[in-house]
Order: sequence, then structure tokens, then C-alpha cells
Amino acid sequence: MDFLTNMKISSSGLNVQRKRMEAISSNLANLETTRTPEGGPYRRKDILVTAVPMESEFGSIFKNQLGDRLTKPQITEVVEDQTEPRLVYNPKHPDANDLGYVAMPNVDPMKEMVNMVTTQRSFEANVTAINASKAMATRAIDLGR
Repeated sequence: MDFLTNMKISSSGLNVQRKRMEAISSNLANLETTRTPEGGPYRRKDILVTAVPMESEFGSIFKNQLGDRLTKPQITEVVEDQTEPRLVYNPKHPDANDLGYVAMPNVDPMKEMVNMVTTQRSFEANVTAINASKAMATRAIDLGR
């Protein structure tokens, strides 16, 4: 695999992790949001990622060896979690129903924190892959001198 293909794959991975972190941040920021423009409480958002085959001239040389295994991640869409909102008893809240229950967002802060740490580690792994590719390219240039 050539230097630029490594960079393209890792940079697309960085982009996916950045978008995932944005979704997690949005989920945590709206933890107490009971009204949205669509009506009802905020719904947790998640990123749907798909593996897309790489398109490159150099990659076509290895097509017979690797088949379609040389892929990069791509964000397909942002999906809303369709689980029911949690009901919290708070009769003084302006959005409380007749029984005094408020529909709160379906966001679990503990799951979001776990997702945040996982996303951070994935981001760091992609940065490490980019740095390793740069180091190998630099070493190859030094050997050629």
C-alpha cells in the first residue's frame, strides 16, 4: 500500500471519529432537553458508518491480491435512537403530563462517556497510523540518499 493510500484511509477514519465525537457532545449537551422543534424530548443521535472501497490508481495494482478488502470508512447517515423517552416524576415541570411525569431524552450519560473514550482511542489510533506512515516514508527517503 502506498503512502497516500495510508493517509487517505487514516484521514477518513479521523473524520468519522470527529463526527462521532460531535454526536456524543450533542447527546450530552441535550441531556435535559424536553422540547425540540420536532416536538417531544431530544432523541439520542448516532453515526452510521459504512466501509467503502478505495479508488486509486496504485490500489488497482493490488486489486487481484487484496480484492475489495482495501476500504475506508465513510459516514452514511446520522440516525436517531427510537427507544422510548424515560419518564421522570416532576409535577412542577412545565412539560409534565396530567399525571406529573415528564418525558426526558433517551440519553444515558454513562454510555455516552464510554462511547467518548472509545472514540478518543480510535482517533488516537488513526493519528498513530498517520505518524507511522510518515516515519516510514521519511526513512525510505533517507535510505535513498
